[in-house]
Amino acid sequence: MDNEILVTEEGYQALIDELETRKTKTRKEIAERIKGALKEGDLSENAEYSESKDEQNKNESRIIVLEHTLKHVKIVKHNKKNKDIIQIGSKVKVKDLEFDEEMEFSLVGATEADPVGGKISNLSPLGSELLGKKKGERIDVASPGGNVRYEILEVN
Repeated sequence: MDNEILVTEEGYQALIDELETRKTKTRKEIAERIKGALKEGDLSENAEYSESKDEQNKNESRIIVLEHTLKHVKIVKHNKKNKDIIQIGSKVKVKDLEFDEEMEFSLVGATEADPVGGKISNLSPLGSELLGKKKGERIDVASPGGNVRYEILEVN
């Protein structure tokens, strides 16, 4: 299926949790703020009302995105039998051979990607090069500054 959205089991649960929170807690909090702002009177100069309505629109938009994502999600289970091969859900440690720096991260589906949090997408240049590789292999990854060469140190 072309429009499948790949996520790990952990990522799937995070999507479910976020949707539930937005539909219950966040909606209620925003509605209360709007209700309070309406009591203030003139809405044309009521910043609290405008901000709350904007926040309500953003929340509802995010709910739509989450529901769409969950309709098209495919949970990718980490194959523990082939844990030596990098796959979505693998935790990987690589070494940048030019700068002699080691990095650790998890390989996840695009919707879960959070580079700052140590999660890189399977669709990113590094992620796509790593898929299917094993410990000890070297890869070249195209980057804006030129090719970067990595050695795979660990796969879990």
